[in-house]
Amino acid sequence: MQSILKLLPIIALCVLGASSSVCAAEETKAAKDEPRLVRIGHYQCVCHQGDFEANLATVRKGLAQAVDAKLDIVSFPECFLTGYFAKEKDARDHTFAADSPEMKRVLNVTAGCDTVLLVGFNELREGKLYNTVAVIERGRLLGRYSKALPYEGYFQPGREFTVFEKKGLKFGIVICSDGGYIEPTRILALKGARLIFAPHFNFVSDPLQHNVTVRNDHIARAVENGVYFLRANNVVLGTRLEGLRDSGQGYGDSYLLDPNGQVVAGAGLFHEHLMIYQLDLDQKYRAGWNQRSIKSGSELMDQLREALELYKQPKSH
Repeated sequence: MQSILKLLPIIALCVLGASSSVCAAEETKAAKDEPRLVRIGHYQCVCHQGDFEANLATVRKGLAQAVDAKLDIVSFPECFLTGYFAKEKDARDHTFAADSPEMKRVLNVTAGCDTVLLVGFNELREGKLYNTVAVIERGRLLGRYSKALPYEGYFQPGREFTVFEKKGLKFGIVICSDGGYIEPTRILALKGARLIFAPHFNFVSDPLQHNVTVRNDHIARAVENGVYFLRANNVVLGTRLEGLRDSGQGYGDSYLLDPNGQVVAGAGLFHEHLMIYQLDLDQKYRAGWNQRSIKSGSELMDQLREALELYKQPKSH
């Protein structure tokens, strides 16, 4: 009897230990079963051409809304801090460098803020102009992306395709017209990006045709790479905009496409709005991530190079 009594504490410890192991296993299983969610958004808003102070105030306003909505990442339109201009002189009059006092003020806006900020500006770099998006978190410049295929000829083309990460979500950036070409999004997807932000600055004379063409481009980019694609546009009040063509429309229509090419979030037309989407990293889609780009790139790259070389040869008439 005494020997049995001596064993009781040991038996109790074994039971407790087994129970703890079971609890730990259950907790691990529950953690694995929980969805991995990342909250993203875009602030569709009015850019004041050449007015850094007004645009910085809008960034503060939009970022405050993003923080209140518990967003992990929020974007702003193309060239937002400086404005977008048809002429190089106007762009040079409203530009700054990545290490300038202006950028330091933008960085300070995000100090103590966990939300990653994506915001565009005319960047002056070694005397040349770039159409750039800064990626900022907690007062620090994480990196930048410069438009690879700029619409305005005075911008230097960027050639760095950086993939960023927030809460397990890898994302990349293309800018406006970049989304009309296959390669920029494909390169980022092959590097691991699951979401592509595409900041825009649209002021066009043919809004209906423009919208249809652009949306179809973006659906193609989403489906062929199996990625989310966020068209992050501006909005213009009225039909005149200093520094651009005489008349036009900045209609907005920011949206997020899922990897199947379906619109899952939108900001609407002609008004300022913070678009929000809660992205589930474990959601499965018919359009498999990267599968088409990897297959076509791997199997047809030699034929593509051959076709390009033939295209470059002088045409006989």
